[in-house]
Amino acid sequence: MAVLPIRITGEPVLHSPAAPVSDFDDDLRQLVEDMFETMDAAPGVGLAGPQVGVPLRLFVFGWTDDDDVLHRGVAVNPELWQSPLSIDELDEDEESEGCLSFPGERFPLRRADRVILRALDATGEPYEIEADGWLARIFQHEYDHLDGVLYVDRLAHPFAKTALKTQRKNSWGVPGLSWLPGRDHLED
Repeated sequence: MAVLPIRITGEPVLHSPAAPVSDFDDDLRQLVEDMFETMDAAPGVGLAGPQVGVPLRLFVFGWTDDDDVLHRGVAVNPELWQSPLSIDELDEDEESEGCLSFPGERFPLRRADRVILRALDATGEPYEIEADGWLARIFQHEYDHLDGVLYVDRLAHPFAKTALKTQRKNSWGVPGLSWLPGRDHLED
């Protein structure tokens, strides 16, 4: 297994729709293992193929809920259905999220409370998960990556303006930038 470099916003693979996975072979299983190792080293709760430079529709996730239940898996060629978004006022503490491809930053973003994820595992076996709360947020965030959307692309004013300033300050937004968990500490 290997820790892979995580691409930073501006890398074209992050801003383009990913292609479906067609081969469920040893290469795919190795990629999934490397993605888990990378996500854990970052540390993160999800990681999509495009974030490690692989333009394929897959993501890994790993999160322990308040009841100490571990939710960990891989979603290959996922489909995602979500409940309508709340129109309540945005809670900046409860609804903030970050992204390993926009490291070290957190901004509030409205997400659906409930989702249904249908996907294949690394061997091509189908499964379905109904999720709410933080797990639903993880699935929506990672699914967006497969469509070439970063969470900062969805931010409302004034958070979008702050994110853009942060991007310029860090000289992000151009191709060729990445960081390596365990070596670089951009997530701090």
